[in-house]
Amino acid sequence: MTDALLPRQAAEPAGDGYFRKGCNPLAETGRSKLQNQRAVLNQQILRAVRMRAGAENLLRATTNNKVREQVLLELSFVNSDLQILKEELEGLNISVEVYQNAEETFSIPLVPLGLKETKDVDFTLPLKDFIQEHYSQDSSEYEDEIADLMDLRQACRTPSRDEAGIEMLISYFLQLGYVENRFFPPTRHIGVLFTWYDSFTGVPVCQQNLLLEKASVLFNIGALYTQIGTRCNRQTRAGLENAVDAFQKAAGVLSYLKETFTHTPSYDMSPAMLSVLVKMMLAQAQECVFEQIGLSGIRNEFFTLVKMTQEVAKVGEVYMQVNTAMNQEPVKENIPYSWSKLAQIKSDHYKALAHYFTATLLCDHELQPGDDEDQQEKALSQLYDCVPEGLMLLDVLKDKVQRKQLGKAHVRKAIVHHEEALRVCGLCKKLRNIEVLQEVLTAAHKRSLLKYAQQETEDDFLSLIQAPDILSKTEHKIETIAPQFSKVKVKDFFHKLGPLTVFSAKQRWTAPRTICLHHEAGELGFSLKGGSPVQIYCLDPACPAASAGLKEGDYIVSVGGVDCKWLGVSEVLEKLRSVGKQPVEMEVISCQDTAASLHSKSATYSMGMQKTYSLICLAMDEDKIDQTKKAPLKLPFLSWGTKNRQKAASTLCLPSAVAGSSQTKKKLSPFTLFNTESSLY
Repeated sequence: MTDALLPRQAAEPAGDGYFRKGCNPLAETGRSKLQNQRAVLNQQILRAVRMRAGAENLLRATTNNKVREQVLLELSFVNSDLQILKEELEGLNISVEVYQNAEETFSIPLVPLGLKETKDVDFTLPLKDFIQEHYSQDSSEYEDEIADLMDLRQACRTPSRDEAGIEMLISYFLQLGYVENRFFPPTRHIGVLFTWYDSFTGVPVCQQNLLLEKASVLFNIGALYTQIGTRCNRQTRAGLENAVDAFQKAAGVLSYLKETFTHTPSYDMSPAMLSVLVKMMLAQAQECVFEQIGLSGIRNEFFTLVKMTQEVAKVGEVYMQVNTAMNQEPVKENIPYSWSKLAQIKSDHYKALAHYFTATLLCDHELQPGDDEDQQEKALSQLYDCVPEGLMLLDVLKDKVQRKQLGKAHVRKAIVHHEEALRVCGLCKKLRNIEVLQEVLTAAHKRSLLKYAQQETEDDFLSLIQAPDILSKTEHKIETIAPQFSKVKVKDFFHKLGPLTVFSAKQRWTAPRTICLHHEAGELGFSLKGGSPVQIYCLDPACPAASAGLKEGDYIVSVGGVDCKWLGVSEVLEKLRSVGKQPVEMEVISCQDTAASLHSKSATYSMGMQKTYSLICLAMDEDKIDQTKKAPLKLPFLSWGTKNRQKAASTLCLPSAVAGSSQTKKKLSPFTLFNTESSLY
């Protein structure tokens, strides 16, 4: 992490003009190596998918049997190559040890999200052209601002793994809000192409829509929070508190992304995938809460063990829900296999701990004469939804034999869960290579075996009691923490263009007109109203200013060569009166009304995806709209249509509001690809 980067204008104290740089992309750190490997894999996947698309097109076009055989053979090689690349990408996603804290720890690793990779974007020509055309200003005056925007975007590709990196990503996200309002009109595209790679499949998604950029930056904010959480020292209370906070914030950002950008065009940002990721982050936060409770040691006391049993059962329950969600369509196809198995392992592991704690409180704590029977019965009853047939909890507490038999039943069930966790871990190659995971599972298994050996007697085969399931309960409810964007203060790079409420891409004006004012008896012939910029109000049609071309409702942008777009009424009047009886030149603009028209919504089809969602791309189609006719009801957004399918085979258009458009459904093959990188999906 380097120091602040000075703006190009002048060296000023640290403030709005400063922003942070990212980490050195050439630094040989473990995390940077992983990101570089991810970028290389993305390019390899892109080439392989292009080869597959070309082979599929040739297979559909040819009728020569010999050619078809050769193409089918080539397709088999390409599909195998894609499968290998996907497995390598999965290996990067499960490289959890790189992100863990450097301190030696005896805890099951937590899973972070990798940052989405992107290509360079050159804003220079599109923004300069738009400033010249739309705002009628000298675009050369904004070269520094455009360069600052590009530098900030470049820095966001390698953020530091701390709060400074989070703040930098949020500042860029907020800056994109200004850029969107300034330069991205809803009626057309300005020629800026954004390319982002899917974090799980490596498949690129290209769009000229700024919403893809904003959604991807949000995903990276959530991913960076997960990396911060896994980096925390889980051997200290402060470290565990920070980890819980980071995972809750990560879940909040991902949840915000799911709710705000509902038609994202890549699998890693689809609603189904984001729902699973939110559950996984909350589960990891719950796991850290349990570790925090037991950090100082677990006292071998009846009521303490009851509390710990319910807490650890809660961890096992949430991981079971995560594993179930990961094995549902359409997430199952793209979620890393090792993630799903790790969730299953953790579910079995923590369930086993719950049964072990229950066995300990039953076997090690006999009811003494001074103990409160009712309190112990009430505490024990909270662990079970139902008890084995023929058993009464109070009798179990009083009867040493029944108590021991039920305790041994829980130990047996704990051993079963431990063995299942070890079995699943052994079947997954990626998890089998994580040494600390094997050590934790093996140690817990041996501890349960030792507990069972201590209680073993000759009449064990006569015990037919089955340990009931344990109810989960937690006193520390884990919830998402919504992102607090307002805490990061950002100044609009293009502040000089004027107030955003008036000078935005949605508004259209005439070119600035110069009005030469001559004072007559101290009267201007008009009044001023509004905030910044001020408007002409109550214009006298007979005054010289009106004769010179001034109109009612004109905005004043400069007086005597001084920019007035950010000045109020009193300040502009002061400038007009300060010139005395000398003529003064005033530049004004007139707002042009934009004709209302219907929008056609188009959905982007990203290569390699059988089903996908898209950001809404609005395109005006004024020639086809009859203003005298009432628009029909809008069709559902996710109803696929066939508009423009011949023009762009990789683009699916949703039904527009124009009547008469035919609709047919046709399933496209996965990994459908475009011919050039600049094409839209």
